Amino acid sequence: MTIPHLDSDTTFRRGPLAVLLTGIFLIVLDFFVVNVALPSVRRDLHAGSTALEWVVAGYGLTFGGLLLVASRIADRWGRRRMFVLGVALFVVSSAACGVAPDVETLVVARLVQGAAAAAIGPTVLSLIGDVYDGPHRTRALGAYATVMGVAAALGQLLGGLLIHLDVAGTGWRSIFLVNVPIGLAALVAAPRLLPDIRFRAAPRVDPTEALLVVGTLTALVLPLVEGQRQGWPLWTWLCLGSAAVLADLAWLRGRALRRRGTTPLVDPGALRHRPVGVGLLGQAALFTGMAAYFLVLALYLQDGRGLGPLASGAVFTIVAATYMIGTRDAATLLVRYGARATIGGGALVFGAGHLLLLAAVEHAGGAVLWLVPGLAVGGLGMGVALSALIGTVLGAVDPRDAGTVSGTASTVQQVGNALGVALVGIIFFGRVEEGIVEAFAASLVYLTATTVVVAVAAAFLPGLSGARQSANASSSSSAAA
Repeated sequence: MTIPHLDSDTTFRRGPLAVLLTGIFLIVLDFFVVNVALPSVRRDLHAGSTALEWVVAGYGLTFGGLLLVASRIADRWGRRRMFVLGVALFVVSSAACGVAPDVETLVVARLVQGAAAAAIGPTVLSLIGDVYDGPHRTRALGAYATVMGVAAALGQLLGGLLIHLDVAGTGWRSIFLVNVPIGLAALVAAPRLLPDIRFRAAPRVDPTEALLVVGTLTALVLPLVEGQRQGWPLWTWLCLGSAAVLADLAWLRGRALRRRGTTPLVDPGALRHRPVGVGLLGQAALFTGMAAYFLVLALYLQDGRGLGPLASGAVFTIVAATYMIGTRDAATLLVRYGARATIGGGALVFGAGHLLLLAAVEHAGGAVLWLVPGLAVGGLGMGVALSALIGTVLGAVDPRDAGTVSGTASTVQQVGNALGVALVGIIFFGRVEEGIVEAFAASLVYLTATTVVVAVAAAFLPGLSGARQSANASSSSSAAA
C-alpha cells in the first residue's frame, strides 16, 4: 500500500514525533526508574527479596515475551490503534502501581505495564517510518535515539528526585503516578496526529508459535526468580528443563511456517547469517548483565552506603555520562577497528569497570568517591559494546528480514534484562545475610563473567570487513536498547 508521508507540513510533522517520543520515553524510563525506589518499596510494603525481583524482572518478562506478537498484530489491526491501546493500558497500570496497597498488587500491575510497553514499543519505530521520509526520517530517528538514551541513562536520577520531592506525600509512588498525566496527554493527541496505517496482507500470528515463545520465556524466568525462596523444589527444575524443550519446539514451528511461505515470529532463516546470530547472542549476554547491574548497584548505594534516593540517583549520572560518550563514539570505532575488536574491547572495558568497583567496595571503606573510576569505566564500555552490537546486527541483516530481526533483537534485550535480574537475585539475596558489601561483591563477579561471554561471542564476528555498513546502522539505532 502507499503510505501518506506527512513531511509537507512542518507543524504536523513535529506533532506526531512528540507523541511517539513520549510513548517511548515512558516505557524505557519505567524499566530503569524503579531501581532507585526498591529500598523504599521494601520498607513501605514489607516486600521480600523475591517480590523486589519480580517488580523489575516481571516488567521485562511481559515486555519481551509479548513484543513480537504485538508487533505482528499491530501491522494488521492498525499501528495507531495499537499505540493508543498500549498507552491507555500503560496509564491504567501505572496508576495501579502508584496506589498499590501491597507488593502483590504492585507486581501484578508491573506485569501489565510490561504488556502495555510491548504494545507501544514496536509501533513507535513503525509509525516513524510511516510519517517521515528522506532527511526528516533521519532526524526523527536521531531524536528517537536521544530520547531512548536519556530515559535509560537518567532514569535513576529522575526517580531519586521524585522520591526526594515527596509530592503530596506520595514518596516512591510518584515514579509511577507521574506517568498518568503524561500518558493522558499522549492519548488525547494521538488520534489527531498519527496516521491510521494497516497492512491487511501482513502475516497472521500463529497461535501455536506464540504460545511456545511465551511459554519458553516464562518457564525459564519463573523458576529462577522463585527457586531460591522456595528451596529449589522439583517443579523449578522441571520448568527449566521444559524451557529447553519449548524453545526447540518454537524453533521447529518457525521452520515449518517458513516452509509454508509464512513469516514466523522468530525466523530461523533470518538469524542464520553469522553476524546476526552471533550478534544477538552477544546482546543476550550483555543485557543479562545490564539490568542486573543497575539493580544491585541501587541496592548497594542505598542499603550499603546509606545514600538516599536522590544521592543514589546522582551517583548513577556518572555511569550515564560515560555511557552516552560510548554510544556516541561506537560508530567511529566500528569503522576504524571492526565489529570484533570494538564489541570485544567494549565488553572488556565494561568488565574492567566491574573489577574496579569490586576493588573499591572491598578496600575503600565508606568513601563513595572511590566508586567513581569503576562507574565511569563501566559506563563507557557498556555504551560502546551495546551500540556496536546493535549496529552490527542491523547492518548485516537482509532488508527483507529487517522487521523480524529488529523485533527479535528487542525481545532478546527485554528477556535478557528479566533473566539477568533473576540470576543476580539468586547471588545477591543469597549472600545478603552476610552483609550488603559481600552480596554486592559476589554480584560483581557474576557481572564480570557476563562481559567475558560478550567478548568471547565477539571473537566470532567479522573484523574490519563490512564495518562501515554496521556503523551506519549503529548511528541511527544506538539507543534502541
